[in-house]
Formats: sequence, C-alpha cells, structure tokens
Amino acid sequence: MSDSPLPPGSRIVIAGASGLIGSALARSLSAEGHEVVRLVRREPRSPDEIRWDPQRQRIDAVGLIGCAAVVNLAGAPVAGRPWTRAYKRMIRDSRVLGTATLAEAVASLDEPPRVFVNGSAIGFYGDTGDRAVDESAPPGAGFLPSVCVEWEEAAAPAQEAGVRTVFARTGLVVAREGGAWARLIPLFRAGLGGRMGNGRQYWSYIALHDEVAAIRHLVDTESLSGPVNLTAPDPLTNGEITDAMGRVLHRPTLLAAPAPLLRLALGDMAEDVLGSQRVLPTRLLESGFTFAFPSIEGALRAALG
Repeated sequence: MSDSPLPPGSRIVIAGASGLIGSALARSLSAEGHEVVRLVRREPRSPDEIRWDPQRQRIDAVGLIGCAAVVNLAGAPVAGRPWTRAYKRMIRDSRVLGTATLAEAVASLDEPPRVFVNGSAIGFYGDTGDRAVDESAPPGAGFLPSVCVEWEEAAAPAQEAGVRTVFARTGLVVAREGGAWARLIPLFRAGLGGRMGNGRQYWSYIALHDEVAAIRHLVDTESLSGPVNLTAPDPLTNGEITDAMGRVLHRPTLLAAPAPLLRLALGDMAEDVLGSQRVLPTRLLESGFTFAFPSIEGALRAALG
C-alpha cells in the first residue's frame, strides 16, 4: 500500500469535534478544503452534523456513507472532576460505548472508510517509572490502563471488517485552551507554579500543533495501523517541565505541591499527576513524521502564541 494524503474535498467524520483536539483538527481539515462532518448528541442543525447517542449505542449510520475517514476523539474529561465511582463509570462508558457504536456503524457500511482513527491515551501503560516504553509495551495496572484496554478493544468490529484502524495514544497536550496546561499556565503566570510531588515523575507531552499534524499523518499513512504513541520524542520530568515553564514565562517556580496534599485534594486522580510515564513515539518517528515543536520550550511558546 502506498501512503498518500486524502484528496481535497474528502468527507471526514469527527466524534468529539467540540473538544480541544477535535476542534483544532476540524479547523485544520476545513482549511485544506475537506468536508468535516461532526457527530452531535442533539438534533442536527446543518448538513455537516450527524446525530448519535453513544450511551444508547445509536447513530444515524446513513450520514457516514461516503466518508473517507472517521476520527473518534469523544470521551468525558479525565481531569477537572473528582473520580467518584459514578464519574469513573462515565469516563469509561463515554469512551468504550462511543467507540463500539462507531466501529459497528463503520463495519456495517457497504463502502467503509479507508481508515478509522480511534482515540486512546498513554494511560494505557500505567506508571512506568524511569523506564522508557513504546508501543510494544504491555498495558499497566490500574483504572486508566483498564479503560484504555477496553477502549481499544471496542474498535474490534471495524478491524474485523477490514478497516485500517489506528489507536492514537495521546500524551499531555500542551495548549492554553484546554487540558492540563489550561490550568497550569495561569498558575505559573501568577508566580504560583512549582513541581508536583518530588518532580521526578516523567510527563510525556505533545504540542497541540503536533497532535493535530500527527492525527492527519495517521489518516494519510496507509502503512500505519494499531497503536501509535502521540508524544514528543524526549519526555521530561515534572521538575524539568516546571523549570521550562519558569524560563518561558519569566516567573519563579519555588512553590511545590507535596504528594500527600495532592492526594488529599485530587483523590484517585492524583496518581495521574504523580505517576511517571516515559513514553516514546517510536512508530510515529519510524513512519516519517516530523515534529514542529519537539522541545517543551517550543511547545510552550506555540501554546502561548
């Protein structure tokens, strides 16, 4: 199979098009003349919207006819709310049921899309400590790894129907509009930023620009299927990232959030902040992808505009 970009005017369906990554991806595709179709949970208001109800696993599959690619980025936010039992169920169901709904709809089409890019996360690997891992590593233990495993397994109908299926295992996206950095940047600008816990845990990040470019690369690169890590090439520790934030924003970073305090404030979610994930984008690099912002300073400056 040869790798070739989608021709202009291709119909591309996006689930999660209102989120941080989905909205940036939709803008990028529209700017190059593609027809972006968004999945919505309400009555469609225009021809570029398709109704779906992932909780009940319902979708207007007719709207998928003629699409060249389906990109699924839907899922309840992991950060920002306490991980109660009910919210953990929502985190799981929003990903697993949504993926199953889309995968089954894609598999039912007489002419399925050429690719199904399904969101996933580096949470798949769990806490890796100082150990660097790539796509060949097994899943870790705990809540997020178990969610990621089910999330990816839910795409089986599309894979079994012969649709090229790629799992975009995304790291921490550096952007001021959303995600972790939407909370970190104001704190650091106010001089209230600092390391979290001992600062030795690895954070595997990616600039929003590179995240969007990487997803488009997954769509266009016909030799890629299965898991692909979307992270910058050189993961850094939380302490190193803290120092970089101080340099870029010209602010002191003397304050620190002790691990016990974070666990008290965040509950189960604290392990996502304090856990160490040293994840490498081996398959992305091997497939010829070039990062525009491989360093944390570059990613931060791109986020700050």
